[in-house]
Amino acid sequence: MSDISLATWLDRLEQRTPESRIDLGLERVREVADRLDIARPDCPVVTVAGTNGKGSVVAMLEAMAVAGGLKPFAYTSPHILQFAERMRFDRALAPDDRIAAAIAAVERARRQVALTYFEHITLAALLLASRMKPDVLFLEVGLGGRLDAVNLVDADVAVLTSIGLDHTEWLGRTRAAIAREKAGIARSGRPVIVGEKRRPPALEQSLSRAGADMMLAGRQLKWRRVKSGLRVELGQRVLDLPRPALPGRWQEANAACAVAAMVALEHRLDLNEEALSAGLRTVSLPGRMQRFGSAPEIIVDVAHNAAAARTLASALESDQGRCLAVFAALSGKDVKAIGRVMNDAVDHWLIAGLTGDRGQSAEQIDAGLAAIPVSGGRETVESVPRALERALARARRQDRIVVFGSFRTVAEAWPTLMQQG
Repeated sequence: MSDISLATWLDRLEQRTPESRIDLGLERVREVADRLDIARPDCPVVTVAGTNGKGSVVAMLEAMAVAGGLKPFAYTSPHILQFAERMRFDRALAPDDRIAAAIAAVERARRQVALTYFEHITLAALLLASRMKPDVLFLEVGLGGRLDAVNLVDADVAVLTSIGLDHTEWLGRTRAAIAREKAGIARSGRPVIVGEKRRPPALEQSLSRAGADMMLAGRQLKWRRVKSGLRVELGQRVLDLPRPALPGRWQEANAACAVAAMVALEHRLDLNEEALSAGLRTVSLPGRMQRFGSAPEIIVDVAHNAAAARTLASALESDQGRCLAVFAALSGKDVKAIGRVMNDAVDHWLIAGLTGDRGQSAEQIDAGLAAIPVSGGRETVESVPRALERALARARRQDRIVVFGSFRTVAEAWPTLMQQG
């Protein structure tokens, strides 16, 4: 069983339970985790939840840890190009054979316990982390928080980046309901960092009931842009740091959350301010306001809900040239809400279909956008690569092309993007 390749294992898991299948709850994963003895890692754990910004925060945490001479293990999802992007040790992709061996070990340990794709992969990540013996473990929640498989581990520090309307069929149809679910990653007597300034009262109420040590944006946690970079205030403590290397002003909030999390662990990790600064200067993450080529410039972003699209739209404001959007989304996404917040920033839409599980056709997405009046134009194209090629043919040198809608949208555009430099 250990000789089976990672690709074969992933195919088997997908055939058994497609990755899109969701079955929230901790009983099954906890039973298998106890058999593998992986529910209580031997190192500090930071768990990150939130509607948007989770991956950016984890990337910053990794960069700061490595800059401080530590070897972190990070588990995130989904990936763009390679599955191993989900499991990183010392900021390098975990080897495929070691991931496959961990998946095989979970398969043996589960016996008759039915696991979803995500649950199986999460257990494999925790097992691999235990084998690689990192100095610190960074975990990104897959969906919600309270009942997500990642939450079987008690976080030493919890981070809640933002609260928005996404996955409402699972988490609830209000920000208050979603906040309660995400608050479930907090633990009594342990720090929880909240980066959302406009948070529903239900979030603070839930964290208070949990007995967590709250550090809330606008209260105990503040940040602002200064001439020298980014000033982060943690109570009475003030840190003057560089702005994060990830583009977009909103990344400053993510940076403040990451800094607060690392400071909360400094008594265990022995990190200094120089490491925090170096991490923010060197952090990188594909698919977040990532730029390719010039004349025209192509901007790629994994924004896949209205909140992320609103942030993206604010970054696209420009008096020069037109903005051509290549947009493709997975099923279940509120394309009407996404289109509404992006519409003023976009001069011409190229609606593309997505392949694979949960992919929507261009016609399905276009139907969702039909109620939105567009000042420019809108056309449907069968695939993301074709849509990007058409956008490149239409664009003038001073124009910009934005490719967004999901991780898969970015992945399908990648071969064409690589040709642009």
